Amino acid sequence: MKRFIYGLTVATTLVFATSCDEKLEELLENPNAVNAQTASPDFLLNRIQLDYQSHWFGLADRGARLTRQINQGSALYEAAYTPPSTNGTWTNAYANILADIKFLEPLATAANLQRHLGIAKTIKAMVLMDLVDTYGDVPFTEAIDAANFNPKTDTGASIYEAALKLLNEAQGHFTVATTSGTPNDYFYNRNYTRWVRMVNTLKLKYYLNTKLVAAAASTAGINALIAQDNMLKAGDDFVFQFGTTAADPDSRHPKFGGQYTAGGGDYQSTSYMWRLTEEKGFDDPRARYYFYRQVLVNTTNPDEQECITQLAPPQYLVGAFIYCNPGTRGYWGRDHLDPDGIPPDGLKRTAYGVYPSAGRFDNNSAAPVNNPALGGRGAGIHPIMLAAYVDFMLAEAALTLGTTGNAKTLLLSGITKQMNYVRSWSLTTAEGSVISAFDPADQFTRSRDNYVAYVGNQFDAAANNSAKMNVVAVEYWLALFGNGKESYDLYRRTGMPLRMQPALEENPGPFIRTFLYPNNYMVTNTNAVQKPNLAVKTFWDTNPASPWIY
Repeated sequence: MKRFIYGLTVATTLVFATSCDEKLEELLENPNAVNAQTASPDFLLNRIQLDYQSHWFGLADRGARLTRQINQGSALYEAAYTPPSTNGTWTNAYANILADIKFLEPLATAANLQRHLGIAKTIKAMVLMDLVDTYGDVPFTEAIDAANFNPKTDTGASIYEAALKLLNEAQGHFTVATTSGTPNDYFYNRNYTRWVRMVNTLKLKYYLNTKLVAAAASTAGINALIAQDNMLKAGDDFVFQFGTTAADPDSRHPKFGGQYTAGGGDYQSTSYMWRLTEEKGFDDPRARYYFYRQVLVNTTNPDEQECITQLAPPQYLVGAFIYCNPGTRGYWGRDHLDPDGIPPDGLKRTAYGVYPSAGRFDNNSAAPVNNPALGGRGAGIHPIMLAAYVDFMLAEAALTLGTTGNAKTLLLSGITKQMNYVRSWSLTTAEGSVISAFDPADQFTRSRDNYVAYVGNQFDAAANNSAKMNVVAVEYWLALFGNGKESYDLYRRTGMPLRMQPALEENPGPFIRTFLYPNNYMVTNTNAVQKPNLAVKTFWDTNPASPWIY
């Protein structure tokens, strides 16, 4: 734990106030330092929101790699994420977000800044649930205490309960009639009706994640939310919007900045691209929005892609898994847990498309992505919680808990909403005219409707609720591109999608059910005890041990 009470960024300067004896502090207090009398609640809330989007991205990126939405390098899970790998997540959560919220709360209460409190408590609830989902038991009741440098952990279940309480409090702050202040709201531009819907959607997520440990409470809670009918609806999508500035600071989507500046960057997932382009026998309408191909045919040069001359590993052959390339049309990625070095393919591998990182829409132009002026120039989004996700979650609840609603109807509604959102948002970027010319509205509508009909038939043909749940999980996973946080929870919660592409190594070690505690926590807290391995599960994951998921 960091030894400070709060952190605050004002005019891009991060100021830390350390705890000390009260009288000594009065004598030695820096008149230029931020304190409770000089701090701005507005600046604090700005910093909290910006730090949250960074926190979320780290979780989403790791989850995407683990669930094969993008490539995960390293041959073994234990090598992919070592204790130092998540130091930044831990520090940002505790030393920045939670510490700043603790500092903000009394200031906002004294000034009757109810909306500030609502936003802050919603984010606090999300961070607490994120920490439990990522690590399991973590410090909470003894955390952010200047007198306690060695806080003990709380149970994940108790922290989840605290998060639910915070969501209920936040809802009250958003609806109370008398309030002061007008916070800078990066998500909803002070539309508090949408904030309340987001709070209710987070409650849905709470109940869905806890369904294995409290089925009756989850069923009742979700049915109550359904009856209220006040979760995210079309147009209420909770996203963080990036800009196009390249420096001082770089305001672009991190995936764009990592790929379109000089080419190279991430490898897309072979299996994920296969699901979107080959598995169903026709292209998913979103494929050209998600991916941008720099070449339109597969390479024949093993110096560029050595797997084209290699035999698939035995577990791939036995299980008939896709290996090396999905089809022949230049969808160039890598298999799960591929540790190979980097050949000269930076301007040939498949890149991020227009959604959600504001790259290029794939109109068969097949030009290199080494120019930051290309595509949407990085003005992308973090799709933290979309209205479409609600439908997928409710479909899962209907199949697994028997909650109110028709699972098939909810599934098809979720697909339709997400596809519509991908296209409508993409049209707002600088690629809008390219999209309209190559994929006009009537063509997109036909493709979308044909896809929805196909999935509806798949659902009807599924033999039982478990098979139907896999149809839901596959489609939710495909809709979650850009949001590996939710796909990671989905995979641990349901064990689906089934038939995920395996590692290239026959025994890559246990799948990461929770991450090892970060190094900066282990070396600074005398009460910290490291987990024995990556197979330790968070409290709501009562599913079988690996290789139930792998």
